[in-house]
Amino acid sequence: MRRHDHNVKIVPVSHPDTAPYKVKRIEPVVKGSDVQARVFTLAPGEAIPWHYHRQCADYYFVLAGELSITTREPEQKSRSIPAGGSFDIAPQTPHLIANAGAQDCRFLLVQGVGAYDWIKAD
Repeated sequence: MRRHDHNVKIVPVSHPDTAPYKVKRIEPVVKGSDVQARVFTLAPGEAIPWHYHRQCADYYFVLAGELSITTREPEQKSRSIPAGGSFDIAPQTPHLIANAGAQDCRFLLVQGVGAYDWIKAD
């Protein structure tokens, strides 16, 4: 298991208004003790900054537009996920989510199984 002890900032995010970033829209779908699902809308140029989750995995399902996902560890890798595509990210993996397209990007994000946290990764 990787450790990310330097400059750790753990941010519990229970409501879209308390997120440590600003995007066009976050629509909660379901929230349980170890699983949650939300629909995000990112306007062109918007991004969710580098971060990781200690326990839960992220499962992205792109509904409209194109989602850019960059991960690192062991090395940095970027990919574009078109509408209809999906991608998952394991716990402890730093990632950056962005809309590099010219139109809004909508995606369903399912997170779990495990306690949710949002840890800034520089």
